[in-house]
Amino acid sequence: MKSLYDFIVKPFGNEYDNEVAVGDKKIILNTKIESFKFVNNIAKVIEVPTAYKTPIKKGDLIVIHHNVFRTFYDMKGVKKKSRSCFIDGMYFCALDQVYLYKKDNKWNSINNRCFIKPLKIKDGLEVAKEQKLIGILKIGNSSLEALGINEGDTLGYTPYGEYDFIVDDERLYCMKSNDIVIKYENEGNEVEYNPSWASCSWGIN
Repeated sequence: MKSLYDFIVKPFGNEYDNEVAVGDKKIILNTKIESFKFVNNIAKVIEVPTAYKTPIKKGDLIVIHHNVFRTFYDMKGVKKKSRSCFIDGMYFCALDQVYLYKKDNKWNSINNRCFIKPLKIKDGLEVAKEQKLIGILKIGNSSLEALGINEGDTLGYTPYGEYDFIVDDERLYCMKSNDIVIKYENEGNEVEYNPSWASCSWGIN
């Protein structure tokens, strides 16, 4: 059983990540299936596409778009699985729906995507906690490396192109290489910003 163009994947856990452990008890954080933020977006690869090759292999863990496992109600109020649903708890996942894959216990980006960690505002009087459109490159890619932009660099990026993910209890912004517009000199006093809720147990690990 192989797919020509799509990965065949299963959720790593359940389709939804909406429980958090507090002591010896579990708290349900959300009961509405419409909320994409509680859809599990980590998957195990069952089969890889046959039409092309990628660094992703069978058995790898990947971070995918939340719509793959998402359940919804149609116009008649009938509960339905996403159109990616295949059989026996398996789903189809296109390459452009894959953001990260794990090798040797390290997350790696796929194609031209990268992940930025926002910086904390230095002025303690500000209501906002993080600086706008600036952060530290946490997960880069080969196209950025070719430009001399490496993990740990402080970068500026364009607005509206970033999407937040929780990866190993860190909130990171996912974007494409061409969203990066400037490389700053590291001053040595940059402080990364991670909201307290990002370290809850429903993040991607």
